[in-house]
Amino acid sequence: MERKPILDVKVEFENFKPVSMEGENGSVVMIPFSGYVKGAIFEGIVEPCGVDTQVKNAAGIRHMSARYMLTGKDKAGQDAHIYVENNGWFDENTGKMTMPFHTVPTFYTDSKELAPYLHRAQFVGEGHTLEDGLHILFFEIEH
Repeated sequence: MERKPILDVKVEFENFKPVSMEGENGSVVMIPFSGYVKGAIFEGIVEPCGVDTQVKNAAGIRHMSARYMLTGKDKAGQDAHIYVENNGWFDENTGKMTMPFHTVPTFYTDSKELAPYLHRAQFVGEGHTLEDGLHILFFEIEH
């Protein structure tokens, strides 16, 4: 059975400069981004204030936390926002990050149409490098 994502976020890094630092306990890189989103429940943009913060500890474990705001139209055609906090962990000691990488998202929305769904259902994210760049796909976890 083919899974269909509820949201497909196309991430764009152009015109943004990452900021990083390295210390004795690990390193931090903050990667600003914007982009576009489409899906069965919402279409719009990723506001240009999104940031992917990646913290690597001394053991080589990297925690990624991307936080961003989507602005657009919900499936009822109403103006709406979705705030996304998307977390993932990667073991740098394996030598490379596997694709797709998997994440755990949390959603907040001001959409009356989407709130009962996004605030109560469970989701998983997957990062895919496609022909046109990085896409984060969100799927509902089926029980």
